[in-house]
Amino acid sequence: MGKLNVSLCGIPLDNPVIPASGTFGFGYEFAELYDINVLGTFSFKGTTKEPRFGNPTPRIAECTAGMINAVGLQNPGVEKVISEELPKLKKCFSKPVMANVSGFSVDEYVYTCEKIDKCEQVGWIEVNVSCPNVHGGGMSFGTSPEAAAEVTRAVKAVTTKPVIIKLSPNVTDIVSIAKACEEAGADGISLINTMLGMRIDLKKRAPIIANKMGGFSGSAIFPVALRMVYQVSSAVKIPVVGMGGVSSADDVIEMMMTGATAVEIGAANLIDPFASKNIIEALPAAMEKYKIASLSEIIGAAHV
Repeated sequence: MGKLNVSLCGIPLDNPVIPASGTFGFGYEFAELYDINVLGTFSFKGTTKEPRFGNPTPRIAECTAGMINAVGLQNPGVEKVISEELPKLKKCFSKPVMANVSGFSVDEYVYTCEKIDKCEQVGWIEVNVSCPNVHGGGMSFGTSPEAAAEVTRAVKAVTTKPVIIKLSPNVTDIVSIAKACEEAGADGISLINTMLGMRIDLKKRAPIIANKMGGFSGSAIFPVALRMVYQVSSAVKIPVVGMGGVSSADDVIEMMMTGATAVEIGAANLIDPFASKNIIEALPAAMEKYKIASLSEIIGAAHV
């Protein structure tokens, strides 16, 4: 059997499959269905300094080969995540977990990351820079190299765990943003977050989503994600975690050949709660099919 193990920012993973933040809760919900220790790890629900109720409903719209969501980072806040959610997770997950952190100011990112960094269970901190900068005109931190680098530097100054910056695809030049994060001290880059999309209710003649627009995810965005992972992994020396429309073992292999060290599974978990488990179980046969002895050897294999 081929070797599935990889190393992400110096931390070993039994396999490269990681359920993406916002699609796997805090893990213990899925542990009622199967042993989640089969996963490489998972990125838990996006966590902010203060509790967030999220956006008004409706928050979900179906699309061909995908979905749009505007949940709005609903979470209990970092204090309760540490005091309530992580102890529940510890009962069913024995591996280091990836913490996903969001913020609406640099100070919020710093506060939340510093708190999360002290948690023994946390292996990596995935920093979502797709949030609107409330002190900078409302534009996302991830839309400019300068703003993304500012968040990266500030978070790195108060943390000891590997920091992975999660980038938005809703930009004209994702490579310059990734390079700025690397120069600011990021230990890794993850991409892509959801794309911006919308749907119209033809009977009401109005947007389906209460927020009008939301994050478009699902298999339809896979080619865009591959392109961006290829571009970024070609430009930086730090590990890249690829995601966006991954829904099969073949997709995982393709994403890794494009340059990803590990691969996050997002919308597929919402369609089938066993998706990540099934993909892991299908990897050995896919590796045999493509004559792959070790997944770690194919990272970036498509770069020519």
